[in-house]
Amino acid sequence: MSSDIILTIKDLQFKYGERVIADGMDVQIQRGKITTIMGPSGTGKTTLLRMIGGQVRPHAGSISYEGKSIPDLGKNELLQARKSMGLLFQASALFTGLSVFDNVAFPLREHTKLSEQMLSHLVLSKLEAVGLRGAAQLMPAELSGGMARRVALARAFALDPRLMMYDEPFVGQDPITMGVITRLIKLLNDSLGMTSIIVSHDVHEAMTISDYVYMISEGKVIASGTPDELRESDSPWAQQFLRAEPDGPVSFQYPAKDYQSDLFASVE
Repeated sequence: MSSDIILTIKDLQFKYGERVIADGMDVQIQRGKITTIMGPSGTGKTTLLRMIGGQVRPHAGSISYEGKSIPDLGKNELLQARKSMGLLFQASALFTGLSVFDNVAFPLREHTKLSEQMLSHLVLSKLEAVGLRGAAQLMPAELSGGMARRVALARAFALDPRLMMYDEPFVGQDPITMGVITRLIKLLNDSLGMTSIIVSHDVHEAMTISDYVYMISEGKVIASGTPDELRESDSPWAQQFLRAEPDGPVSFQYPAKDYQSDLFASVE
């Protein structure tokens, strides 16, 4: 595997019952870059992150992270691999009974043997990076949605991961907060030398900071390239998604039998 590639997904196959999540999906994540995996809601983007983290095993295909096959790792090896990964949960997932400081300190206390003084310095530096050092003693219930997302981000990179994964980081945020989070993702990736994977269906924000984008639908990669390449793509699917058109390759109507037949059947 090339040293420029930190993660390779090849011929990935996965289903929930009859619902296809991955059907021969191929993805390569370049080290040090921001890669976005984009697609409509319900296409399995979050499940893909769970497979990268080893929480879910694919039915077939391979996931290779830093030369190691994630599905084949034992419990201890998988734990070690996960220590080098950070994940920003879609719903922030802060511990409601812990202060902002203790939420960010949690992974450090779990995975290191740092003194409380060193731990305190690290936590405050992470909170400073997301602009919330002054909120260290607040409880999650006292935070706005945007503040909670930034605290979750500080916790996610507390261990200085080599790979950061963001699960819908912009969803439910006001325009100012989206701008702040977008800037933070780019700043942290570049200043800490991380590799970032963003899962999103927010076109503008993701395209603004991404080096490369994969578009997925029905379990397959249907378009990929740099943001500029995708904007010029002749893929009808890519153009429908980027232009937010209600109908196209992705139909507005869920598959159903003939409308009139359905109406008459309902009165018989």
